[in-house]
Amino acid sequence: MSSRAETLLMQGHQARREHRLDDAKRIFAEAVEAARLSKDRPWLAQAYTELGRVERDLRETDAALLHYGEAAAVYRRLDDPLRLAHTVRHIGDILSESGQLDPASPHFREALEIYRAHPETPPLDLANALRGYALLQEELGEKQEAVALWREARELYAAVNVQAGVDEGDRRIERLSHVA
Repeated sequence: MSSRAETLLMQGHQARREHRLDDAKRIFAEAVEAARLSKDRPWLAQAYTELGRVERDLRETDAALLHYGEAAAVYRRLDDPLRLAHTVRHIGDILSESGQLDPASPHFREALEIYRAHPETPPLDLANALRGYALLQEELGEKQEAVALWREARELYAAVNVQAGVDEGDRRIERLSHVA
């Protein structure tokens, strides 16, 4: 039998797929409360993650960061390193995209450290974390570091047949290689 939080998460996903973002936000907030009341930490972490995702869709950066931060805190207590890495990578992405470059860096480094240490890291997750950190390094003017990260990400994208990632990596490496 599914929990109320699980049911609400499914409804929230449906609303998000249908681009009913305000409805999804309300439903995911209800899922957070249901999971909190039932003391179901795995569902609580997932509900916070989904609420953060929809806040990000709505361009509510501060709210998205708050909810992803709550999810990360729960994942730390659950000792779920891959979900933690995924969550802190998203925090890094949000910070980087909003121009908060210095605060973004430790989040990418933490995600990469976890992914590199875990034997079951999905290559696409590692590639996406490398991509985010490469973009950040570009913005910080660290061209050599960015190229190294892009090369690694590009190889992982190629290994999992994500052509868009391969193409982006090729373009970025080419452009960075011609920058003085």
